[in-house]
Amino acid sequence: MTFMSASQARENFRAAMETLRASKVRSMLTVAGIVIGVSSVISMASIIGGLNKFVSDKVQSLGSRTYFLTRFPPGTDPSRWPEKVRIRKYFEYNYADSIRAAAPDVNIITTVGTRGFLFGHTNLITIGDHSVEKVILRGAEPQYTDAIPLFAVEHGRFITAFDQEHARQVVVLGAAISESLFPYADPIGKSVRINGFLYEVIGVFEHDQGLFVGPGVDIFAIIPLSDFRKKYPDDKELVMAFTVPEDVKIETAEDEVVQALRRLRRVPADKENDFEVSSPDFLSNLWNQLTGALVILTSIISSVGLLVGGVGVMNIMLISVTERTQEIGVRKAIGARRADVRLQFLLEAVVVTLVGGTIGILIGAGVSTLVRTFVPSVPATLSYLWVVIGFVMSVGVGVAFGYYPANLAANLDPIECLRYE
Repeated sequence: MTFMSASQARENFRAAMETLRASKVRSMLTVAGIVIGVSSVISMASIIGGLNKFVSDKVQSLGSRTYFLTRFPPGTDPSRWPEKVRIRKYFEYNYADSIRAAAPDVNIITTVGTRGFLFGHTNLITIGDHSVEKVILRGAEPQYTDAIPLFAVEHGRFITAFDQEHARQVVVLGAAISESLFPYADPIGKSVRINGFLYEVIGVFEHDQGLFVGPGVDIFAIIPLSDFRKKYPDDKELVMAFTVPEDVKIETAEDEVVQALRRLRRVPADKENDFEVSSPDFLSNLWNQLTGALVILTSIISSVGLLVGGVGVMNIMLISVTERTQEIGVRKAIGARRADVRLQFLLEAVVVTLVGGTIGILIGAGVSTLVRTFVPSVPATLSYLWVVIGFVMSVGVGVAFGYYPANLAANLDPIECLRYE
């Protein structure tokens, strides 16, 4: 096996850089292909990694052991529901009490009513000259924030048992709604009109702009479920959330809930559920489907870039072999073996691709820094793994596309080389 000394490696590196300088335009185009290929992979990997962390945190904020009971598949467009979903019976307000009695391994079970644009409804909140239209109005019970920690109150308080029992007209606003209605004032204790009804503001949620698959807490206004039921009897789309304690098997608690709900809805033993049970993981699954398309697109872009760069490397090395034919002849005449010549030109090809790869990695690192700076919620980070992958890709292209010119140079006849003009 042939090894190259440090002095030979330095000489070959200088020769490779001289090759780049000798054909600047061609070299730039060659390096550009490698840069595009490597930077696209590095950038997308860092962004997807940051988004994965973002999605994971969002799932945790929804409650890692919180599950949802819905009449419809979560995360779907109501206009595209199949007929078998459309004809399902609506949930009833007394379901939660019945399930609570029949499912001893469940910690919290709470009912939620929603009125919003997702279901074709409109809501209007006003105070004086200020108004907000894009609002999701939700009726909830006091246990709601324990079941779904994402709805964390930053100022004031949440709905209490007293509010629920007396159907009090109180509301907790999303931060964006609060800022629009009360840009220069503390909203706590103030009154607003929601669809014409007067409500006292008792709290404001922490900022949350939401995820790509749905609206955030910022555009929610939450009132007691009892008041929601009284004001909007025709809005029948209810959802239930239940939590499972850490010391209970999720399967056990889920089975208790499912069986209780099947009895309440009189589902025959031989029929499938006419409702859906889901966890926050559906967000992760939906995200994975989206990232799958991004990964494929990035792979295509990077493959084209690396292919173009590889062809450019082969072209520039073939020209280099032609221009240095006499040099090859002299080296062979003074004792250089084929392996020495092959290794020399192969190293030069690798140096060319490494220059492009290094620039690509730096661009990828820059993109991840920009994303992290301007979108702090997406902690895009360039990992050492992807730095190594970037270098491996660069070396791989250099070896794959540089081997033919290097082998061609190694097999040249020294006598013919010395005669070459």
